[in-house]
Amino acid sequence: MPIATPEVYNEMLDRAKAGKFAYPAINVTSSQTLNAALRGFAEAESDGIVQISTGGAEFLGGQYSKDMVTGAVALAEFAHVLAEKYPVNIALHTDHCPKDKLDGYVRPLLAISEERVKAGRNPLFQSHMWDGSAETLADNLSIAQELLERAHAAKIILEVEITPTGGEEDGVSHEINDELYTTVDDAIRTAEALGLGEKGRYLLAASFGNVHGVYKPGNVVLRPELLKELSEGVAARFGKDSPFDFVFHGGSGSTEQEIQTALENGVVKMNLDTDTQYAFTRPVAGHMFQNYDGVLKVDGEVGNKKAYDPRTWGKLAEAGMAARVVQATQNLRSAGNKIK
Repeated sequence: MPIATPEVYNEMLDRAKAGKFAYPAINVTSSQTLNAALRGFAEAESDGIVQISTGGAEFLGGQYSKDMVTGAVALAEFAHVLAEKYPVNIALHTDHCPKDKLDGYVRPLLAISEERVKAGRNPLFQSHMWDGSAETLADNLSIAQELLERAHAAKIILEVEITPTGGEEDGVSHEINDELYTTVDDAIRTAEALGLGEKGRYLLAASFGNVHGVYKPGNVVLRPELLKELSEGVAARFGKDSPFDFVFHGGSGSTEQEIQTALENGVVKMNLDTDTQYAFTRPVAGHMFQNYDGVLKVDGEVGNKKAYDPRTWGKLAEAGMAARVVQATQNLRSAGNKIK
C-alpha cells in the first residue's frame, strides 16, 4: 500500500482510539532501519508510524552537510516508493523538534507539504511534532497555535508536548523529577489554546513520568492512570468525552501493565527508539564477535568477504529490529488490526 493519505491516517487514529489500541511509532535513521520497521509492521499485519527525529534527519543528510531537511525529505521520498510493496498503511512523522530547530526542520518541511497540497498532491509527511517542553506553557502553546494553523491547512496532524519528558533525546534533556507529570490545568490551557479538533487535529504528548531511554526498575515512576484524570478534567470543562489523542513517549522498557493502562486511557501512539536501536545493533555485535577473524584482516590474512559484506550483517540487523517491532504491535494491540 502507498504511504497513508491524510484521510487514511485519520482513520487509523480513529480506529485506534475506538479499539483501545495504539500504533508503535518507530524511529528510523537509514534505509535499513526503515526496511526493518516496514517489515515488522507487515509481518504483524499492523498499520504503523515511522518517524524521523532531528538527529536522525541530520544523520540521514550525510556527515558532509548534516542537513536535516535534506535527510528527512530523502528518506520520506524513498519511503513513498518502498511502502507500496508492503501490505500495510504507514504514516510518516517527524519526532521531537525544539524551538531552536523549528526554522531548520519543521517549518521548511511544512512549506514543502504546503506546496504539494496546493498542487493537488498529498503532504510529504502526515504529522510533525513540536516539542515546546523546554519553554513556558504560554510560549509553547503560542507557537503550537501557529504551527497547528499551518499544519491543518496542509492536511497534516500536529503533535505537541506540553510538559517535559525526562531523560535525553537529540540534545533535549529534562531531569527525572516531579515536573514530569502534566496537570489538569495544563490540559485545560491546551484545549483553550488549540481547541479540541475544530482548529485542526493534534496529538497530545502529556507527561505521566515518561523518560527517554531505558532505566533500571525503580528509577522511573510511570502513572498512566493520570491520562484519565486529564481527559475527565477537560471533558467536564468543555463537554467533550475523550477529548485527546494521547502519545506515550519514552515507551522503551515499559512494563506490559503500564502499556495496557495507557491504552485504556486514550493512548493511540507510542514512541519506540531505544529498544529498536538495541534490537538492530545486537545481531551485528554478535556477528562481529563470532566472525572476528573474518571481518578483520588479522595477522596479514585477507579476512572473509562474505563475513564483512554489509549485506550479511545488515540482514541480521533488519531481522532483529523487525522482530522487536512485531513485539511492539502485540503489546499495543495493533497486530492484526490493519485497515483492510
